[in-house]
Amino acid sequence: MNAEIIAVGSELLLGQIANTNAKFMSNQLSELGINVYYHTVVGDNAGRLKDAIEIAESRADLIIFSGGLGPTKDDLTKETIAKHLGVNLAFDDEALVYIEEFFTRQGRTMTENNKKQALILEGSEVLKNHHGMAPGMLFEKDNRTYILLPGPPKEIEPMFQFEVKPKLAARLNDGGVIVSHVLRFYGIGEAELEVKVQDILDQQTNPTVAPLASDGEVTLRITAKAESEEEAWKLINAKKLEIQAIVGEFQYGVDDDSLASKTVEMLLHHGLTISATESLTAGLFQSELAEIPGVSGTLVGGFVTYTPEAKIAQLGIDKALLDEFGIVSSECAAAMSKNVREKMGTDIGVGLTGAAGPEPHDGQPAGTIWIGICIGDSEPYTRKLQLTGMRNTNRLRAVKLACSHLVRLLAEKGYERV
Repeated sequence: MNAEIIAVGSELLLGQIANTNAKFMSNQLSELGINVYYHTVVGDNAGRLKDAIEIAESRADLIIFSGGLGPTKDDLTKETIAKHLGVNLAFDDEALVYIEEFFTRQGRTMTENNKKQALILEGSEVLKNHHGMAPGMLFEKDNRTYILLPGPPKEIEPMFQFEVKPKLAARLNDGGVIVSHVLRFYGIGEAELEVKVQDILDQQTNPTVAPLASDGEVTLRITAKAESEEEAWKLINAKKLEIQAIVGEFQYGVDDDSLASKTVEMLLHHGLTISATESLTAGLFQSELAEIPGVSGTLVGGFVTYTPEAKIAQLGIDKALLDEFGIVSSECAAAMSKNVREKMGTDIGVGLTGAAGPEPHDGQPAGTIWIGICIGDSEPYTRKLQLTGMRNTNRLRAVKLACSHLVRLLAEKGYERV
């Protein structure tokens, strides 16, 4: 099955909002083994939307629309599609009652145009909207499937996950299942990883293997089709072992794991406490850790020491050290990690300092970053990074690299990975 996603809304073309719905749905469709070959964005114009539909029909057998199902005059997606397909619009009684009850619960008066949201293509399968008002719909004609979904991400994401995806899976597999498993890698680039597993990519049938790079990380998604979930996992695990034999040293997690979650998991598992002091990342390292449930069992606290004066006052770093070596240096990162560990009384201290960019800082070029990690009474470990991204990309990569190096250092000291 080949799909095209058509996002409707002039606000997308004006750059007022990003088309995150297409990204989300493409990711979900790839898990089903459905090919998404085109993303189209069209404004709130019936003529141009009709043209976009005709083009999509020439190259896709699944067309998914997002947006344009609301109550206002510029919400014209279903009206345009109905006219194009030669079908009528009719009120869905259940949807209309739901909309009326929504306004009652809110203590608001429902205007007449809100009823428009309960209109559906006659003969379509209604997709319930538990997070908004306008229902979605699935309509089939001439061996082609049309799916209409609302625009707000908080509505479309659960609707796609729980209403659309199961229906597509059933159509694709006639009772079979599709299972996906993501392997997450760090410390290796997308191109290098692809070269290493090229034979696997070239020979793939079932399961399929698809690489994807994001924010300095690389993933391989393994997708298997089988008669049962158990059989699908057998296929996935066999392929996983092949991949791990080649690039397993770079794998840090699977599926929804993140470098932060694996770091917290390892610290909690071994009963270790951690503190941090940050300069260029300004608390981002601690913030990333704090997104993980249960982090209070390991993260004690820390500092944001953005200036030399803050490093001296808050951490007690010797001014002479900063004068001699500078704040973007191995010596500064080491002192930051050691001093924060001692001040906070933790097992581990982490220090991050550097020049995030776009301008040089402290005589060092943009992208120069030093990570300091102090574990127990050991001498601090430091690592220099020379990054080339935009300012905030460099900050995020510094955090991820700090997590990666910390996990590796702990493993080298005999702490089992989890």
